[in-house]
Amino acid sequence: MARPQHPPWGPAAVLVCLLGLGRAIEIPMDPTIQNELSQPPTITKQSVKDHIVDPRDNILIECEAKGNPAPTFHWTRNSRFFNVAKDPRVSMRRRSGTLVIDFRSGGRPEEYEGEYQCFARNKFGTALSNRIRLQVSKSPLWPKENLDPVVVQEGAPLTLQCNPPPGLPSPVIFWMSSAMEPIAQDKRVSQGHNGDLYFSNVMAQDMQTDYSCNARFHFTHTIQQKNPFTLKVLTNHPYNDSSLRNHPDMYSARGVAERTPSFMYPQGTASSQMVLRGTDLLLECIASGVPTPDIAWYKKGGDLPSDKAKFENFNKALRIASVSEEDSGEYFCLASNKMGSTRHTISVRVKAAPYWLDEPQNLILAPGEDGRLVCRASGNPKPTVQWMVNGEPLQSAPPNPNREVAGDTIIFRDTQISSRAVYQCNTSNEHGYLLANAFVSVLDVPPRMLSPRNQLIRVILYNRTRLDCPFFGSPIPTLRWFKNGQGSNLDGGNYHVYENGSLEIRMIRKEDQGIYTCVATNILGKAENQVRLEVKDPTRIFRMPEDQVVKRGTTVQLECRVKHDPSLKLTVSWLKDDEPLYIGNRMKREDDSLTIFGVAERDQGSYTCFASTELDQDLAKAYLTVLADQTTPTNRLAALPKGRPDRPRDLELTDLAERSVRLTWIPGDDNNSPITDYVVQFEEDQFQPGVWHDHSKFPGSVNSAVLQLSPYVNYQFRVIAVNEVGSSHPSLPSERYRTSGAPPESNPSDVKGEGTRKNNMEITWTPMNATSAFGPNLRYIVKWRRRETRETWNNVTVWGSRYVVGQTPVYVPYEIRVQAENDFGKGPEPDTIIGYSGEDLPSAPRRFRVRQPNPEVINLEWDHPEHPNGILIGYTLRYVPFNGTKVGKQIVENFSPNQTKFTVQRADPVSRYRFTLSARTQVGSGEAVTEESPASPNEATPTAAPPTLAPTTVGATGTVSSADTPATAATTEATPIPIIPAVAPTTVAATTVTTTTTAVATTVESPPTTGTKTHESAPDEQSIWNVTVLPNSKWANITWKHNFGPGTDFVVEYTDSNHTKKTVPVKAQAQPVQLTDLYPGMTYTLRVYPRDNEGVSSTIITFMTSTAYTNNQADIATQGWFIGLMCAIALLVLILLIVCFIKRSRGGKYPVREKKDLPLGPEDPKEEDGSFDYSDEDNKPLQGSQTSLDGTIKQQESDDSLVDYGEGGEGQFNEDGSFIGQYTVRKDKDETEGNESSEATSPVNAIYSLA
Repeated sequence: MARPQHPPWGPAAVLVCLLGLGRAIEIPMDPTIQNELSQPPTITKQSVKDHIVDPRDNILIECEAKGNPAPTFHWTRNSRFFNVAKDPRVSMRRRSGTLVIDFRSGGRPEEYEGEYQCFARNKFGTALSNRIRLQVSKSPLWPKENLDPVVVQEGAPLTLQCNPPPGLPSPVIFWMSSAMEPIAQDKRVSQGHNGDLYFSNVMAQDMQTDYSCNARFHFTHTIQQKNPFTLKVLTNHPYNDSSLRNHPDMYSARGVAERTPSFMYPQGTASSQMVLRGTDLLLECIASGVPTPDIAWYKKGGDLPSDKAKFENFNKALRIASVSEEDSGEYFCLASNKMGSTRHTISVRVKAAPYWLDEPQNLILAPGEDGRLVCRASGNPKPTVQWMVNGEPLQSAPPNPNREVAGDTIIFRDTQISSRAVYQCNTSNEHGYLLANAFVSVLDVPPRMLSPRNQLIRVILYNRTRLDCPFFGSPIPTLRWFKNGQGSNLDGGNYHVYENGSLEIRMIRKEDQGIYTCVATNILGKAENQVRLEVKDPTRIFRMPEDQVVKRGTTVQLECRVKHDPSLKLTVSWLKDDEPLYIGNRMKREDDSLTIFGVAERDQGSYTCFASTELDQDLAKAYLTVLADQTTPTNRLAALPKGRPDRPRDLELTDLAERSVRLTWIPGDDNNSPITDYVVQFEEDQFQPGVWHDHSKFPGSVNSAVLQLSPYVNYQFRVIAVNEVGSSHPSLPSERYRTSGAPPESNPSDVKGEGTRKNNMEITWTPMNATSAFGPNLRYIVKWRRRETRETWNNVTVWGSRYVVGQTPVYVPYEIRVQAENDFGKGPEPDTIIGYSGEDLPSAPRRFRVRQPNPEVINLEWDHPEHPNGILIGYTLRYVPFNGTKVGKQIVENFSPNQTKFTVQRADPVSRYRFTLSARTQVGSGEAVTEESPASPNEATPTAAPPTLAPTTVGATGTVSSADTPATAATTEATPIPIIPAVAPTTVAATTVTTTTTAVATTVESPPTTGTKTHESAPDEQSIWNVTVLPNSKWANITWKHNFGPGTDFVVEYTDSNHTKKTVPVKAQAQPVQLTDLYPGMTYTLRVYPRDNEGVSSTIITFMTSTAYTNNQADIATQGWFIGLMCAIALLVLILLIVCFIKRSRGGKYPVREKKDLPLGPEDPKEEDGSFDYSDEDNKPLQGSQTSLDGTIKQQESDDSLVDYGEGGEGQFNEDGSFIGQYTVRKDKDETEGNESSEATSPVNAIYSLA
């Protein structure tokens, strides 16, 4: 009837609760009451919805129900009444609705397949079971078939199909040989989820066995085997060739061509899959290729759920357990080997069969009370709700004026005895259904007590206790408590009555002893019960054992004097090192001490005195140190009389004020060492009950102090005395004192806003403790908004210490405020903290430039990413040397976030390098940018290139200048000036770039980012200079320099090409300033001036935002170097025509240089001196010219040897005997090389032929 010292939230028989519009009654588990009360039927046990049975056993369909009176049962089959009595094989168990179908006398189980439903009925209503679909397990035989040997080329992919017979349930598939040996599976050979066996590439060793698909059926416990497949692998090498068996590259050694991956299952590049909520999602990708591809899985726009996802079948399958709606989206598998990679995208849609949000519960009411039944479910598609009463649709049931249907809720008003019934809620969609029964029962029962009468409860002084008084009645009775049969109802102050009728006494005092009476009353009568409460003194050890240091062989006594309530039986026991102490011949245990004679070294340790009664206990510890004679220090023996002080006693609270109290105590014995300090501790029973905290410290000369208190804390104090030996045991606690409440005077500390994902921000703080709460129901008002915007504050009330803001942009600053609030009001206005949403992967670094000033060194430079999407933590550079198709070992370098330059010392002057650079945030590496080192000038190139000319400088204004300084290294200097880009769509650069380059140096740059900057020197008077604009398509960052005071505010004024002027106020030290909502491809003018002095302004800057899609390649026809090159070629051609004309007028024969039949190779002497031949398929030989203009001049042969230049070996001559075909490309060369091998006239060689 009572459980002393238990908190109010401990286990109790809670018999009263609120449900819906009224209070519902819960029937007690007392069998007497259960048997007396009328109750509609309730289904307690039933078979599963999809009931598959073994055809060799009898069929059992379960249906159990309870009710008062006991319900009767009947069944329907396929929605029609099923007459059990007419079928001799079918019977129903006694006092149950369970069906038993017996086949011992014959019959086919398949005849009883169908959909069954059980009905349990008594005079108060009818309850329904689920619709049970009965199916008989099937294990059909495998069809007979003759399988021809499978012929396949070595290295080709192969799929062996299983196609098992359809069973119920589906069989388990596995592959074995005809010798019943399992087929070894790995990432090359594996079984798919559909049962087929996949070979990513077939090898010769696969012929060593045959392959048979096996199906195991669950119910029949049988295994059926398909006829085995036999493989015949066509190969270039015998498998037993020992020279190739252990080759490091088996594929190339066996002559198997390497192939890029392709998908065997699923086929194509994309597919879709639907999965139901709560089930497992299985995605599968099987790929072919040589070498065998590796499979990796990814989810677009997010990470795989690490807590639910796992990889199976050598990473070819991804399983996500118990999927939910957030698991929908696009997944893709990436198959890769050294030849390349391919991927397949799977679109996953998560649907849901109905699942409960609010399942209807039984409703027990008293006459005249109101209540409601709620049936709320969710699903995808959204399920429909259908109400039934006693198994019939609600629409066809007799009308009830006390009943109102509102969608998923039925409301009952002024219920009467006639309202008793069983209601069914059926919610369904295309993926399934849910059926729930809930009865409405109307009872009128006078109050009854459920616990034994006149119980005796004994409790310890100053403890908390609770007196239980379980009761039952309908209508729900009201309960009151009285003490000693008189006085008013007990509630408030030191008493608290809970809704279930339990009475809590917060701190037991002597005057609380007596007889307590609980009285339960309703309109039908009343009932009462009594509890006798006795208050006992606590058990306390007032003389505790002390730490001692003794010599070996001496006698030692450990004291333990206990004070306890004389009416309780006391038990005193001793522990050594926390284990029960064995009392031997050398030890003597008395009521108040333990004596050890002839102390030995094994007696050293910790001794605990444990005093207990049936209600409470106390303990005290001391440590015994045993020393040998020669090691015992004299000064240590002299200090033995000193000890820790005894605990203070008789604590008293006086001068009770709203925010302070005076605490007085009596000091204990100092044990020959003066007390130096008193430590006052407190405990509160709301936030951390039972935990003591230091409150204040006072000198050892005082025994009374005024303590400052916090609002709304239920204080209890104790005192500890301290001397040079140590601290005393704490005093007994004082009586409790609760201060009144007030609004909080502070807010939580350590407020932070950090993203845990790229689209959220988690706001956390350190919660306030009991002394800073100042009132009940401490909570926190969390506010946030985007920084530097005019958004309204979002706010939410939180009772914990964290809140997650969802759907945030990537890494943007937020203003955060967290304010404390309790029932007395809000705390002070909180400080604004800047937090950031989650980071994402950064964009690629900008302007990645690769320069090679000499053959030994490659210089790399880059700019920071345009969109860091977080805090940059560094850069990752991967580079690999390559020479033609040969690729060297990849090297990885990691840089700090501030580093934008790196120098590579070339170990191989012949190879080129491919560099891949990416930036890193705390999320990971972002998009990479790739550049290659420039080709060496001495390297032969198969394509046309312009002749070596003087270096040129191309400015943004289109001017071309020539640089002839003989430098030995390439230098690049950028001098940005404000310009207005030209109207031509191919002109995209808004920055003037001056580049000086020698014939040796080469430069490779990624497209530059548009930017505008003015370079000015700092003037003497107050002004603004060096205004820098870094625009993007829709925004621009503005910075400048000035010599105004540190608190000066500025204004950024900008005007677009439509003459729309806007201004942005800027607080001091707030650079850079971002201009937002700009239009792509529009020209703007901008100036900066102080807010208080518009007359002092920066120079006007003009800039243009980039278009949505920018073409960074300028038209070659407008480039200065191209115009200069064309002019030089035209001048050389003119000189050549003049020389040819003069030679023709002289007549005679001209020596022709030996023509090479092969194209210029890397070993050609021309490559060594840096000369190149350039070809143009549009070049034609000059009519009548007698000089060979094919790019290579033969000097050894006579010009009479012209047969090689004829058509079919037969030359053609003019009337004067001149040879037409001498300038014609040879036929065999034309057939093999085509237009790509035609050579242009080399002006240098032509001039050389004149010598």
